[in-house]
Amino acid sequence: MRFVSWNVNGLRACLQKGFLDFFNQADADFFCLQETKLQPDQISLELPGYEQFWNSAEKKGYSGTAIFTKHAPLNVRYGIGVEELDHEGRLITLEYPAFYLVTCYTPNAQDGLKRLDFRIQWEDAFRNYLQDLDRTKPVIACGDLNVAHEEIDLKNPATNHGNPGFSDEERGKFTELLAAGFLDSFRDQHPDQVAYSWWSYRMRARERDVGWRIDYFVASSRLRDQILSTTIHSDIFGSDHCPVGLEMDLSV
Repeated sequence: MRFVSWNVNGLRACLQKGFLDFFNQADADFFCLQETKLQPDQISLELPGYEQFWNSAEKKGYSGTAIFTKHAPLNVRYGIGVEELDHEGRLITLEYPAFYLVTCYTPNAQDGLKRLDFRIQWEDAFRNYLQDLDRTKPVIACGDLNVAHEEIDLKNPATNHGNPGFSDEERGKFTELLAAGFLDSFRDQHPDQVAYSWWSYRMRARERDVGWRIDYFVASSRLRDQILSTTIHSDIFGSDHCPVGLEMDLSV
């Protein structure tokens, strides 16, 4: 089974920058999006062979997630189940006989960590949500989790320490998630590989590969032996993020 996750930073804009070329090339079983920045009625997207599931923010042009899948799910959930966290379209869950698939767009702590309290509330709710799912069947969770976990995961850790996405609090919450029975699939497969999935639009960051790895596939630890490959598609443009991929030996 082939999975792709991509923060498209505005799907309508990404469609003008080659989204469908990569979508067709990837031929994924599951194609998950974050930061779609639209309501479903604002786009007419023909994807033959795929069912489409959308969770949009109440605020137009902001946040939002989607999953395009070749496989009809048993059940679909929108949101994390905490009322004050579920206005921004940040999470979709598809249930299959053998696993749950979750796409997530984690809130950014913002400059000066002014939204850190909301972020930490989200992190705790997200971890609890995945643990609850995992008690029933294994979980594959993907998306822009807005944190570089270790120093290897960003170009300039020293100068970014304490900044949004590399604060001790955010990194600690990711450590807690892994300790709760999950694994970072890319780092598990490639413990020493330097690879990034997001680059600022400023100062030619992508051209100079001054990036961060903040897009993940996190899976229940007991799925480790079923992971066949993990990929960061750094050669694919269209957003300030690149797609990340996972291939697994699973049945639906």
